[in-house]
Amino acid sequence: MRHGSIPGSRGRVRPLTLLGDPVLHAPCADVTDFGPELSRLVEDLFATMYAAEGVGLAANQVGESLRVFVYDCPDDEDVRHLGHVVNPRLVEADGVTIRGPEGCLSLPGLEAGTERYDHAVVEGFTATGKPITIHGTGFFARCLQHETDHLEGRVYADHVTGRRKRKLMRQVAKSSWRR
Repeated sequence: MRHGSIPGSRGRVRPLTLLGDPVLHAPCADVTDFGPELSRLVEDLFATMYAAEGVGLAANQVGESLRVFVYDCPDDEDVRHLGHVVNPRLVEADGVTIRGPEGCLSLPGLEAGTERYDHAVVEGFTATGKPITIHGTGFFARCLQHETDHLEGRVYADHVTGRRKRKLMRQVAKSSWRR
């Protein structure tokens, strides 16, 4: 028997914020109220992430300029990592730099080879204010770096350069979701 509820089961699916929306390109504010509104936001983030079939989602991707993200992401050994972080800070990103395909729910249907470290550590809090530290390797480290980038006002396309950047921007311009 399962103890506790499934993340997102009480949340509502919100519209995704797409590339070009100013909320994606500005640093998010720290959360100061760890009350029921924050818990609802975390539930909504999970519901939205699952509906969009993602592995992570930051609050600004649903139009909320707050430092919160959720994840349900495997690492390279296929170990599932499930949780959320409030006021996250990327305190370590090191190891080998790997260029791998990276996508984003705010750039639907697109991806580009993006360089990320294969190890990351994020410190922050739970929705109830309890301090947490999350260690990630491989694909999960990529996810942690990607989501903390969102909260700093960056998207993965900001890390892509040269030919890959030009190709990605051509695809963005042709996309049906582009504003």
